[in-house]
Amino acid sequence: MSRPGGRLLTAPRRRVLAALSRSALTSTVLVVLYYTLPVTGRLAASTTVWLLGGLLGFAAVITWQVRAILRSRYPALRAIEALATAIPLFLLVFAATYVKVADVQAASFSEPLTRTDALYFTVTVFATVGFGDIAPVTQVARVAVMVQMLGDLVVVGLVLRVMLGAVKAGRQRRDADAKGPAESSHRDDAQHPSATYLAKQDGPGT
Repeated sequence: MSRPGGRLLTAPRRRVLAALSRSALTSTVLVVLYYTLPVTGRLAASTTVWLLGGLLGFAAVITWQVRAILRSRYPALRAIEALATAIPLFLLVFAATYVKVADVQAASFSEPLTRTDALYFTVTVFATVGFGDIAPVTQVARVAVMVQMLGDLVVVGLVLRVMLGAVKAGRQRRDADAKGPAESSHRDDAQHPSATYLAKQDGPGT
């Protein structure tokens, strides 16, 4: 027979493992979709529409994730899952954009791009490594890369700050909810000290 205390001790560990598993699954699904969805050909939209649509989708995901963090009982774990969705989605949006640019104009980059090449180039730009083996050549490709560079600053700075702020706010809200009944009881006693004193003095023998 398991003790209640043991169940409480193992619950956070199970939640951590579940959060990590969902994060890995989400990243895997996004990568699989990147390699399977039709980015090139007649079905694909123009490069500008594709990029704007992807960035709007990214902004919507961030907004939804922040709200989920604020409502979560474990905001730090929820933030891990949020980042596991947001960062891969951001990188894959630009990788798909580069694939589309290279498909429309083959000379857009210093060498032909496969989907793996485009993802590799996107990660090197995000990490500011700059090997120089792949470089944008045409104006459209360079504009797309500049947009990613600016987006990198937003993701690294603003998005992470918003996530951390949401985690802090979620913890404060959870602590306030947990302490609410006790604090309200103390406030009532402080507001009515005479009534509390009399209630304690009254009894069966008085």
